[in-house]
Amino acid sequence: MGLENQAAALDGGVARPLGLKRSMHGFGALLITLSGLSPSIGVFVVGSTTMHQAGSGVLVCFIAAALLGLAMAMVYAEAASAFPETGGEYTILGRALGPAWGVAVLGVNLLGFSIAQSLAGLGVVTYLEPLFPGLSPVPTAATLVLVVTVVAVFNIRINALVTGLFFGVELLALAALTGMGFAHAHRSLAPMILHPAVVGPTGSLVPASVALIGAATSGGIYAFNGYGAAVFLGEELHEAPRRIAKVVFLALGVAVITELLPVAAVMVGAPSLNGLLTAADPVPDFIAKVGGATLSKIMGLGVALAIFNAMIAVALMGGRQLYSTGRDSLWPSPVSRVLARINPRFGSPLPATIVVGAAALMGCFVDKAVLVLVLGNGNVAIYLGVCAAVVVGRRSGATAGAGYRMPFFPAPPLLAVLALIAVVWFDLHDADGLKGLAATVAVLVLGFGYYALVLRRRPAWTLRGPGLNEA
Repeated sequence: MGLENQAAALDGGVARPLGLKRSMHGFGALLITLSGLSPSIGVFVVGSTTMHQAGSGVLVCFIAAALLGLAMAMVYAEAASAFPETGGEYTILGRALGPAWGVAVLGVNLLGFSIAQSLAGLGVVTYLEPLFPGLSPVPTAATLVLVVTVVAVFNIRINALVTGLFFGVELLALAALTGMGFAHAHRSLAPMILHPAVVGPTGSLVPASVALIGAATSGGIYAFNGYGAAVFLGEELHEAPRRIAKVVFLALGVAVITELLPVAAVMVGAPSLNGLLTAADPVPDFIAKVGGATLSKIMGLGVALAIFNAMIAVALMGGRQLYSTGRDSLWPSPVSRVLARINPRFGSPLPATIVVGAAALMGCFVDKAVLVLVLGNGNVAIYLGVCAAVVVGRRSGATAGAGYRMPFFPAPPLLAVLALIAVVWFDLHDADGLKGLAATVAVLVLGFGYYALVLRRRPAWTLRGPGLNEA
């Protein structure tokens, strides 16, 4: 079937392609979602950073983040089962809160997808350096982005298989780390949870303040973030309204188990707690001291593979969201027409995936500090938006067709909002956090501006949904 035969209808001058096909079951969607979430990044990268911030309070931070994750999983499960569309939060907020809100959050999403790939590619070098000394970050990151983009244009079932194999390797590495820590236990968990401590100015352990734990909890939130990304696969999932909620909850559950246990094992098994908390990279340092240099290199390679796997999943989701904007005629007609195309051979949004990859490639040549600043607190903004969408959707009836209805409504979204407001409050009192918030607000303002100045006057644009891909 040629591309010219895909046009089933014309809407505002933009050809509507047949769309994505429902060719995947829940297990495949779960593997891709978990790959994007990447527990190894949560343990090795986020876990190490949070140990620097909160000391042994890292356990409290991760437990608090898991509880918030449960509330947010309920929110995402209801929203995704009501609107299981590849537009993700862009579609959810657009349908429940109004189109301006959907367009505003779209910028945060698309920037996040591209920047996440750039940062991941640049970060891989840290874990490959022991095996390949002198490896240059920028060329390595650019090469990885190119390879990931090529892989992401293939059929979604092939990608589910590829990411599933990589994720299996990731689980083995995390299981080995967990076993190593608990097999060499030097202290118990309870005191570290009940009386969290950090390394003080004199080098001794001192009690960690509530404010410090609160600020560091944002790291834990990021570690578990990604379970809601299952919604981007909704148009390729059989019986999505019924199945997608299960994928969301399973993704969160697997993430909590595979991240909290290894982090706890490292805290228990470190020969010296002070030494662990003051190490440049606590988790890799623990492996080198307990398991030796060879095991450390092997684990580093495993983390590099996990990051590469996460890049594939992010490329899949980013390409699908951008495809949905072309289908909706969000851009000028020639651009929308290209982005709305589905490759007839692979059944994937090839042009949109290439555009997301190109943006990620350009990000590889930008300073990492700038990328982090632009990424800002996008997750917090998106979470707040989805919570509002579920509450308003219940009242307006917009989410009446949801295949899952959360229990104890409206407690989960309200509790999540309170926790997110606390995170914002802590960020307002932190210089880097404040910059991140400002960057996120700037992106949201640009989105609102694009809607007000361009889209509101363009009758061709509308949230179209899957259209003809139900066959």
